[in-house]
Amino acid sequence: MYVKSTKEILDKANEGYYGVGAFNINNLEFLEAIIDAAVEKKSPVIIETSEGAMSYAGGGDFRRGAKVLANMVREFAETVSVPVALHLDHGHDIEHVVAAIQAGYSSVMIDASAKPYKENMELTAEVVKIAHAAGISVEAELGRLVGIEDNVSVSERDATLVDPDEAKDFVEHTGVDFLAPAIGTSHGAFKFKGEAKLDFERLKKVKELTKLPLVLHGASTVLPRYVELANEYGADIQGAKGVPYDVLKESVKYGINKVNTDTDLRVAFIAELRKVLHDDKAQIDPRKLFKPAMAAIKEVVMERMEVLGSVGKA
Repeated sequence: MYVKSTKEILDKANEGYYGVGAFNINNLEFLEAIIDAAVEKKSPVIIETSEGAMSYAGGGDFRRGAKVLANMVREFAETVSVPVALHLDHGHDIEHVVAAIQAGYSSVMIDASAKPYKENMELTAEVVKIAHAAGISVEAELGRLVGIEDNVSVSERDATLVDPDEAKDFVEHTGVDFLAPAIGTSHGAFKFKGEAKLDFERLKKVKELTKLPLVLHGASTVLPRYVELANEYGADIQGAKGVPYDVLKESVKYGINKVNTDTDLRVAFIAELRKVLHDDKAQIDPRKLFKPAMAAIKEVVMERMEVLGSVGKA
């Protein structure tokens, strides 16, 4: 099976009321572990790369890196029986978006959410025109990912989270294929000071008005067992807190179909790598050091596929 259309995968998820995990990679080890998990769980999967990952894979040349990553994903996708899509995560400028399209990505995100609403809409519409001409689907974002804390006022919250009426207008004017509405998450391992709070009423309204597959960014759970393992073997990850599984299930129930995951993979990989480096100090073969870390990533991915309801949907 070749690299699949992200739109096709997410349209099915939208119709079937389940979520599909979108997992960030920087290298071969992450990719192999994610694909192994998808095959075992018979789940569709979306592989994502950031602009930074493109640059890293290309030795500083993001265009070359986009081709390297796309070729790598394509090789795996061609040899497995589950749908595999390749997505550019948080493309901030047209140069990176075009590089991803030319390299063979199946979808791209243009993230102009930091710009004023009108500028975001205009840039997104321009990217949609370019991408759709190449048969590529587009994701955009509205609002800002800053989390919802107990001491944040209603006016401050409304200023950062998505406006459902704007979302409807945005979708109609841009022709975007999927939308990432800011509903209270944030990026990284330190998403909340207290309990995780997402604005599900706002999410329900956006879904009703747009009918599109919706995307949850900043969705890592920051699993305590891996945080504790990493800290036990020398890391310093204190106060890390993510989006619990029950909250992820609720978000899918109310309209989320694509759930981004990056931090969870990094923490699991680093935790197991620190442990094996401590336990096997004579080991100099990177492949043997990486294997336990890859197994941890696979475990995290399989768990999320269960939570999102994509198991058996390949």
